[in-house]
Amino acid sequence: MLTSRHVEILKAIVDEYIKTAEPVASKTLIEKYGLDYSSATIRNEMADLEELGYLEKTHTSSGRVPSTLGYRYYVEHLMDESKDERLELVLRDVFADRRLKIEDVIKRSCEILSQMTNLTSVVLGPEATTQRLEHIDLYPLDDHKAVAIFITDTGHTENKLFSFDETVSLDELNRCTAILNDRLAGTPLSEIQEKLILLKPILAKSITQYEKVFEAFFNAFLKFASEHFYTSGTNNLLNQPEFADIGKLKQLMAMFENSGIWRDLGKTQDTLRLGTGTHASVSWMDDVAVVSSTITLDNEESQLMVVGPSRMEYNRVVALMEFMSQAIETVYGKKE
Repeated sequence: MLTSRHVEILKAIVDEYIKTAEPVASKTLIEKYGLDYSSATIRNEMADLEELGYLEKTHTSSGRVPSTLGYRYYVEHLMDESKDERLELVLRDVFADRRLKIEDVIKRSCEILSQMTNLTSVVLGPEATTQRLEHIDLYPLDDHKAVAIFITDTGHTENKLFSFDETVSLDELNRCTAILNDRLAGTPLSEIQEKLILLKPILAKSITQYEKVFEAFFNAFLKFASEHFYTSGTNNLLNQPEFADIGKLKQLMAMFENSGIWRDLGKTQDTLRLGTGTHASVSWMDDVAVVSSTITLDNEESQLMVVGPSRMEYNRVVALMEFMSQAIETVYGKKE
C-alpha cells in the first residue's frame, strides 16, 4: 500500500524522468519540485518504492528511474489530463474533407499523430483472420490492365489494379476468376495465399498464360493483407535514448514487420484499460510503451497505436488518441 508521501515522490520522479531521461536523485526532487522533506527522508522513501517494485536503480547513478509497475500506477492514478488544441484543429481540417475515404483519413491521422508526438504510430485495420472471402469481381480496363474487387463476408471491399506486361485475354481472366470464386469462397483471408499456391496446377491446366495471371492475383492478395497494417514515423525511435542500443532497436524494428504482434498486444491481462475514456488502453513490453485506441465503424474494428519508450508523455498521447478516435467515429460513423 502506497502512502501519500510515496505517491507524491513517485509522481515527481516519473514527471522528471519523462522530461530528462536521466535518473532522478533526492536533490532534484527538493530543488525542482519543492518537496518539503529532507534528503534522507526522500532517499528512504525512494528505497521503499524500489523494494515495492515501483522504481529501479541504475548501475551508473545513485538516482532512480520508474519501473513498468511505476509507470502503470502513474497512468492509472496520477496522470493529469492534457489537451492539444493545435492537433485538434489540424485533425478537424482532415475530417472536414468528406471526399477522403475513411482508410485514407485514418492513415493521415496516423501520420499527423507521429509528427506531433515525435513517436511511431500504427494503424491495424479489421482483423483479417475474422473475415472470409465471399466473392471476386473482375473488370478489364484494356489489354494490359484490369480491376479486381474483393468482397468479404463482413461486406468489406478492396479494389486492386492488375497490370500486365503482355496482353492477357479477357476469356483467360474470366476463367481464372471463376476458378478462384469456386475454390476460395468462404476461405479466411489469412489462408488465401496458401490456398492460392495449391491452385496453381489447376490454373496451369485451364489458362495459357497462367503464370502472369497467378502472379497478379497472388500479389493482389498479398497487398490486400498488408494494407491492414500501416506504420508512420518509425525513424522517430532513432531519437530516443532508450533505443541507442543497436540490438534493441533492430529487435523493435523487426516487430513492425509482424502485425500479429501488435494485434495480440492488447489481448493480454497486463493491458491497462483507462477509465478516463471509452477507447484508450496502455501496454508495456520491456522499455516500450504502446497506447492503443479502438475505432468501430460499420461493425468493423480498427486500432490506432502510438509506440515509444516507456518514458513517454502519457497524458498528452492518451488525450490525442482519445480525441482522434472519438472524432473519427463521430464524423464517419454517421450514415449519410
